[in-house]
Amino acid sequence: MIHAKQYGSSGPNLIVIHGLFGNADNWHSIAQALAEQFTVYCIDLPNHGQSAAMTNATYPNMAEAVLNWASLNHLDTFHLLGHSMGGKVAMQMASIAPSTMISKLIVVDIAPVDYQPSHTRILEGLMMIDATQPATRKEADTILSQYESNLAVRQFLLKNLQRSEHGFKLALSVKNIADSYSTILQKPTIENAINTPTLFIKGENSDYIIADYQSAITTAFPQASFKILSGTGHWLHAEKPLPFTALVKRFLA
Repeated sequence: MIHAKQYGSSGPNLIVIHGLFGNADNWHSIAQALAEQFTVYCIDLPNHGQSAAMTNATYPNMAEAVLNWASLNHLDTFHLLGHSMGGKVAMQMASIAPSTMISKLIVVDIAPVDYQPSHTRILEGLMMIDATQPATRKEADTILSQYESNLAVRQFLLKNLQRSEHGFKLALSVKNIADSYSTILQKPTIENAINTPTLFIKGENSDYIIADYQSAITTAFPQASFKILSGTGHWLHAEKPLPFTALVKRFLA
């Protein structure tokens, strides 16, 4: 079961997919801006937000879940935008969907390559929060600060906190994510070149897309074009929402 939030009801369909540890709400303000021209659906991926848990969260499995949700909701054609892990899910969807289904694809700050682990300590901290169910948000932050020193990263992660009868828990299936983490680091399974018009947007200061990855991108996506958003890192849509939204609108126009 995939949970989605809809913004707007006129214009072409646009599905937006968040990254690892995120959820649909991360895209709320961008979706509001895009809803002037599109019918926007921000989804929660499996193991995230209000969507169902998934034990074997491979890219084909996650892509299949989103495509099934799209079919159930009669979205026969749509534009697709994915950030980070959501960008890999979007690439996987483009590789297995019927060629007429996805009109245009936007991949935000990720490439179809394998990545090195960088979230191991974060996963340990999230599991500790799940195990202790802290009484307050401040207590949750104190626990997480032992595993992640960056306040902005902790604030992002703690957006997943929700009140339960015993304290706070996370709107994440942390164990499933941890068990699938080695798979999440891998590239999506793309067997044939994808001719969907595709835009890759890179944060200028981010190392998630580097020059070495260009051949992997253009082999899988021969129609790819590239934009760099100056003065931004991996969270470019949150750091510079107006120029980011303008790029998206221009490409999808």
